[in-house]
Amino acid sequence: MNDTPGRHTPGSAPSDSPSDGSPGSPSDGLPETSSQNSPGSPPGGVPEGSSGASSDREGGSGPRWSKDQPPAGRWAPPTSGPNRPPAPGRAWGGPPPQRGRGGLGAPPAPKPGVIPLRPLGVGEILEASVAILRRHWRTVLAVTVPVAVVTQIALVIVQRYLSVAQPVLHPDATPSEQLEAASAYLRASFAELAPSMLVSIAASVFVSALLTVVVSRAILGRPVTFSEAWQEASPRLPKLLLLSLALPLAAGLFSFVAMLPGLLLGGGGGAALAFLGGLAAFVVVIWLLIRFSLASPALMLERQGLLQSLKRSAKLVDGSWWRVFGITVLAQLLIGIFTMLLTIPFTAIAFALDGIEAGTGTAVSWTYLVVMAVGGVLSSALTYPIAAGVTVLLYVDQRIRREALDLELAKAAGLPGYSSTES
Repeated sequence: MNDTPGRHTPGSAPSDSPSDGSPGSPSDGLPETSSQNSPGSPPGGVPEGSSGASSDREGGSGPRWSKDQPPAGRWAPPTSGPNRPPAPGRAWGGPPPQRGRGGLGAPPAPKPGVIPLRPLGVGEILEASVAILRRHWRTVLAVTVPVAVVTQIALVIVQRYLSVAQPVLHPDATPSEQLEAASAYLRASFAELAPSMLVSIAASVFVSALLTVVVSRAILGRPVTFSEAWQEASPRLPKLLLLSLALPLAAGLFSFVAMLPGLLLGGGGGAALAFLGGLAAFVVVIWLLIRFSLASPALMLERQGLLQSLKRSAKLVDGSWWRVFGITVLAQLLIGIFTMLLTIPFTAIAFALDGIEAGTGTAVSWTYLVVMAVGGVLSSALTYPIAAGVTVLLYVDQRIRREALDLELAKAAGLPGYSSTES
């Protein structure tokens, strides 16, 4: 047991930069300093517990005190062991410090709105999408409910007057008759689906444009009204509509070209070739759709052109394709499950009141269509903002990871310490 005062052993010099994990040590990410050549210490100072100190004690001359002993009150607390004091801002037994952008131990990221300004996790993206609907429900429902009502009315009209009956063939039908019946059914189905698809695309464009503005304001913690969202989004609607039409049309054209050799060849070999071509086209189309999935928020928030938005999306997704794909698929799966659970009661009520009209075999009753339309309005009004929120938050997350957008967002939110005049 050593009863000598001070902390340093003979022959050693004090250091203001301990290396045992205390604040300011190299383990905290600060430049490493050395105490061997500090002023007043002998060259080649010997650390505590080294052979130099032992030789002094063994020589019998007694300990030699260093001239640079620390004054009273500068003794550093132990940084390891059972008597280690809590870190600044952390009480005994409290939770570990939150992980911010600077790593473990850094202060938590600022959160002016629905997300913390740092790279986001999957759960945070999904949770923030729901939080946007909860916090800004007046503006969100003012956008989604009218669009859902118009969409469902159009779908009811199409299903009532343009519904196609499944052709009934007698057992002795020849292959040519079966092929002709199948072709007629496909043409009629396309004629039925085309208006529905156009209405759905137009509705999604309108909703996506306005909800992109709502989400961008929610990230900064700022409210937005329907008129403000419309004023900001309306100039970009034509380009967004063109983008929303170009992607599915290009995907369909590419798939048709890939299957065309097999369709022209005919027979069993042609059918197999068409299947392989369609399968390859499906994989390529999925890859391209995910690669360009962030073009819509890039077009709306960065006010770029059509081609520039596609290039911007490809750049942001590059290197993170599987992550964007996984989050998108997970979000769509959850939305599909939620929609199914929400529409099951309306489907049961519709069938209980009135299902298929007797004697027609194809015409659907108005009662059935109206009840199903009510369920469709409710589910669409609640799922539109979640789907739009996931897309915009993925775009913001990729820009935070690649371009430090969180700093710009903090400045835009007016957070202290992020003034635009600071260097």
